[in-house]
Amino acid sequence: MGAVKQAAPSAATRCIRYSPVAPSERTDCPVPPLLSSLSDAFLNALKARQYSPATVSTYAIDLAHLLEWVGDVDPAGLAVHDIRRALATLHARGQQPKTLARTLSAWRSFYHYLARQGIVAANPCLGLRPPKGDRKLPNALSVDEMAKLLEGPAEDLWSLRDQAMFELMYSSGLRRAELIGLNLDSVDLVVREVTVTGKGRKTRIVPVGRQALEALRAWLEQRGTVVRDTPALFVGTRGGRIGATAVRLSLNKLALKHGVTAHVHPHALRHSFASHVLQSSGDLRAVQEMLGHASLSTTQVYTHLDFQHLALVYDQAHPRARKK
Repeated sequence: MGAVKQAAPSAATRCIRYSPVAPSERTDCPVPPLLSSLSDAFLNALKARQYSPATVSTYAIDLAHLLEWVGDVDPAGLAVHDIRRALATLHARGQQPKTLARTLSAWRSFYHYLARQGIVAANPCLGLRPPKGDRKLPNALSVDEMAKLLEGPAEDLWSLRDQAMFELMYSSGLRRAELIGLNLDSVDLVVREVTVTGKGRKTRIVPVGRQALEALRAWLEQRGTVVRDTPALFVGTRGGRIGATAVRLSLNKLALKHGVTAHVHPHALRHSFASHVLQSSGDLRAVQEMLGHASLSTTQVYTHLDFQHLALVYDQAHPRARKK
């Protein structure tokens, strides 16, 4: 006798799977939304919540990886093993654990969004962990290297802008996106404070140092000669708000000009701020607040830098520690 052929699911059964509406209230069976269209809706929701363009772009890349592996399917049909295999594939392609952790976080947030919309009943990303990797210490410059990088005087209009930007980043521990987002009313030169909008649209107020204030005053005196109709504190050569690439290129140019051979990137100024303040004060909580870290464990990485500094001083000063 041949095998019994299983009957295909009825239209009513398929509707029960894909629709959150009670069966008695349904009049038809809608086609389930697919991964590509739901990804677009999720990214639009992030834009509506005023996530930065860079963050939205990163989410788009991570969701594209998921789409590439599983195909344009109904996300409600994906299970834990599908997500695990997708991660394993990315790992086999050479993606680092830190990148995989970010990708998994993006997928998890995507499924949270789908659950809130009533599209999925469970999040298959919950409980999964990316492979662990070595935790790299932040790339912080020494005090002497920072002094060399920021030494003046500025020679022209754009040098004044660069001096003000990087003095402020180092003085107040700003992220590049936070610097770019500053407006004229973000800085109070009298009170010596800057109001920063950080990750998650959280605001914090950070002190501004004397040299950064002087650099800001010099830039603001000249800003009106190139500014377009924008409230942005720092503008590019076309008069609009400066972009992320322009900030990076300006910093590279400044490092080359002053002969700083260490690897310099915008986030290194934030790392240097945190490391140097912690070395001087030892106040981890204060550094956490100024950096805008939600968790103290994120800030604690700078204690390793502080220990490295102390170990170096010990090796140079203690007669029994010096290498022959």
